[in-house]
Amino acid sequence: LLDLLAVDFVESQWDVKTLVRRIVTSATYRQSSKISAELLERDPENRLLARGPRYRLSAESIRDGALSAAGLLMERIGGPSVKPYQPPGLWLEVAIQSYEQDQGEGLFRRSLYTYRKRQVPPPNLATFDAPNREFCVVRRTQTNTPLQALVMLNDPTFVEAARAMAQRALAETEGKFDGVGDDDLDARRADALF
Repeated sequence: LLDLLAVDFVESQWDVKTLVRRIVTSATYRQSSKISAELLERDPENRLLARGPRYRLSAESIRDGALSAAGLLMERIGGPSVKPYQPPGLWLEVAIQSYEQDQGEGLFRRSLYTYRKRQVPPPNLATFDAPNREFCVVRRTQTNTPLQALVMLNDPTFVEAARAMAQRALAETEGKFDGVGDDDLDARRADALF
């Protein structure tokens, strides 16, 4: 779909109005997220991604979900706050104390236990609209920005989670594909994972 839209955008001489019209009049954009009996029967596991939750996950749930899926999340309850990955030098301008990043288990504790400083909120959580705790919020804002995609691709927490998830998937599918040709291997491995 993105390739088709890109080609149409170039062929229309970069006409943004035409691109937007094409998007909003497409069947994909106009489809309802309500589940019908026919769709539920056809796709009970939602592999076609025809439906989704009404609201996005919170910043903490996104981080914790990625760590949990990778098998890295430390679920120990209680204890002191931890200092997970943050960009180097972030605290130098605003904080008197320095930021000493934790090692091992401290990097993968639940977001609830993340050490927070009002002047320097954790940037990966702030990008996903986590409040900075300078004031009380009744409802969180929900945005969708390119920065969120960049955080998912480049933040060390998510990179570690992706690496661990890939290792876990390979370990779980080890030996299931003996005697299968290379052409069918990727398709069968993907089916086994889902």
